[in-house]
Amino acid sequence: MATYAIGDIQGCYQPLLKLLDSFSFDARRDELWLVGDLVNRGPDSLKTLRFVRELGERAICVLGNHDLHLLAVATGQAKLRKDDTLDEVLQANDRDELLDWLRQRPLMHQRDAYAMVHAGLLPQWSIEYALALAQEVERALRGPDYVDLLAHMYGNDPDHWDASLSGFARLRVIVNAMTRMRVCTVEGRMDLRFNGEPQDAPAGMLPWYDVPPQASRDATVIFGHWSALGLLLQPDVVGLDSGCLWGRQLSALRLDDRRVYQISCAEVRAPGRER
Repeated sequence: MATYAIGDIQGCYQPLLKLLDSFSFDARRDELWLVGDLVNRGPDSLKTLRFVRELGERAICVLGNHDLHLLAVATGQAKLRKDDTLDEVLQANDRDELLDWLRQRPLMHQRDAYAMVHAGLLPQWSIEYALALAQEVERALRGPDYVDLLAHMYGNDPDHWDASLSGFARLRVIVNAMTRMRVCTVEGRMDLRFNGEPQDAPAGMLPWYDVPPQASRDATVIFGHWSALGLLLQPDVVGLDSGCLWGRQLSALRLDDRRVYQISCAEVRAPGRER
């Protein structure tokens, strides 16, 4: 058995199949860790969702911002954007089953020396604390009133963590950090608009994983979301969004020995700019 972590797919189904072929993935014995953003802006979100769902327990996927956007659109809490490619999912005969499966996915996953989240963790959050916070969102998203969370999920405020926060403001900070954040200050204030390269971050902002002291450093954190960053391999952090959607690469890391697998996505090029 081997475990492979894979970066943002965003509906790029054919590149996913090529990547799995490159390391001879065997669904009977191997396991996939997917960093979120299964859907949107690529050409085959529906095929991607169906494929990952059919893998059952062999695929562990955390929620990304595009996955949450799909759920919000499907429930009438957000509108389709001009660069969304979600119509096929929304019109599918099995859409309800797929969407119900999607909202059952975790916001964060941890096993042994690795933890996985779509975007990042605020510097003051330990792995244990972050998992507990993620479970607060998961309970709301899996509960009977989950549409209320989707209705209050959007917004950039509050822009930092405060343990005294409650209600939707508290859940919004957790969602924003784990699915949208790229940079923050040493105090943990997030700039959720920035999507460029690390050296171009606004004054006073650092990549979240470079902010000391990083309470999460008792595990290696695997994340995606930041295509402008590209593949990042450090002892305590692994970034796997290498820009497949933008015609670059789809990347996988075999967790057992940290071997990297990549395939070209030259045939994929989403319109617009990277984000």
